Amino acid sequence: MRFFNGIERLLLIFGLLLIAIYVAARMYTAVLSRAELKRFQDLQAEQPVDKAKRFPPDTRFKLDFSLWSEKRRVGYEHSLAQHSDPPLAVLRISKVHLEVPVLEGTDELALNRGVGHIAGTVSPGEVGNIGIAGHRDGFFRALKDVRPGDIIELETPTRTNTFVVEQIVLVDPNDISVLQPRSVSSLTLVTCYPFYYVGSAPQRYIVQASATNPDLPHRGVSERASSERGDARLEQSTR
Repeated sequence: MRFFNGIERLLLIFGLLLIAIYVAARMYTAVLSRAELKRFQDLQAEQPVDKAKRFPPDTRFKLDFSLWSEKRRVGYEHSLAQHSDPPLAVLRISKVHLEVPVLEGTDELALNRGVGHIAGTVSPGEVGNIGIAGHRDGFFRALKDVRPGDIIELETPTRTNTFVVEQIVLVDPNDISVLQPRSVSSLTLVTCYPFYYVGSAPQRYIVQASATNPDLPHRGVSERASSERGDARLEQSTR
């Protein structure tokens, strides 16, 4: 009898230890998940006072892993230990509770840690068609619930630009026409489709939105959408 009582106590202690480890891991992830937004806030603080728009004091970068695949959760946690440049902007879609840093480029580190600015398109805050890519089993899985008419905010260190979703289209991976300049300042979000496809997804899910504030500043960077560069990014960066 003593033997079984001892086993029960050991199992209880082991169970409590596992719970403690799980809680500690979740707290650790929650703290580190704010790192990119904090760096963005610091970048804002370095701007001239008359130009910088500060985040409200209670702003927090919150993550909802409920839609994510296990692979993407692990990739995100590993990315927190690696160095990356400060975010260019923060993308928000309040309808689907998405708030995510926009990093430069679409390599694996950028797309595990946030979403990436597609090379060959204008940068956030500039006039033109801004291309942003994300993983379908990570941050951009929330795009499945976005609809025409929804509002998207893109906040840079100096201003917040607002876009309204016009249409959602499916294209082949080598179709980079969606990244070409449009008649109005635009935002194009790119991810793979279908969202729950096993393996390399055969299509790209495109959310196209137009600016509601047409007076976006131009910083002297010309609109550029090279077919070769755009094709590489659209095919390789959103698996």
